[in-house]
Amino acid sequence: MRLDPGLSALRPLGGFFVLRTLVSGDCAARGLPTLADGYAGAAADGRSDPVTARVTTVGERLRTAEPRVAASLAHQGLAARLWSAALGCAVLYGRLPDLDPRLLRWDVRATAPDDLLLTEVRPLPGDAATLTATVLHGHLEPLAEVLRARHGVAAGLLWGNAGSALAATARELGRWARAHGRTDAAARTRALTGELFAHPLLAGTGTRTGTAFRRRSCCLYYRVPGGGLCGDCCLVRPPGCAPRSSPEAASG
Repeated sequence: MRLDPGLSALRPLGGFFVLRTLVSGDCAARGLPTLADGYAGAAADGRSDPVTARVTTVGERLRTAEPRVAASLAHQGLAARLWSAALGCAVLYGRLPDLDPRLLRWDVRATAPDDLLLTEVRPLPGDAATLTATVLHGHLEPLAEVLRARHGVAAGLLWGNAGSALAATARELGRWARAHGRTDAAARTRALTGELFAHPLLAGTGTRTGTAFRRRSCCLYYRVPGGGLCGDCCLVRPPGCAPRSSPEAASG
């Protein structure tokens, strides 16, 4: 199946999977910085640092004053966007649009799916090697370098975010495929995800059991006001919280 200019096959998946293009998006978005600007440290016009602006936006929305927490959650959100669009296309089209950071405009104040705009649809192979080169090496490595340098976020946490985002993407895509009788898409999702998790950067991020994933790090969401532990967290309770008493435990 050939990539269409609007990546319309992603639309039924909704949410994080949809990727706007200049066919379906607002041409005014051409004035936004690119992800390449963010990884380089500033927009091309020198006016702002898109990554820091995104971290600030996430911190404001989650009401956290801890930049490291906001940086981790901003990273997880962008990782989920990139994995969703890339894996979704690889599964449904058998092709991948070139997601070169210079082709992706970024509205740091917007939420999915209005945060990213692909300015040109260039088809690439939809195999695991291309997914790895495109998402892991093309985006998540330079993004991790920026967040480590500016916000002190540990490498293990960031790669745990990447693994968690990939596992969640595969789970949602597989659920959609099964619900719509797309056994071919479900099988392709499993195969590509297995190959991706074999990569050294992802292999140690968590334990996979079927579609379930238990990460070996924590994204720090529990530090957000009103936050808690994610379903795949390595922790059984937030640090500093006393364990719950069982009904059979003696009181006092």
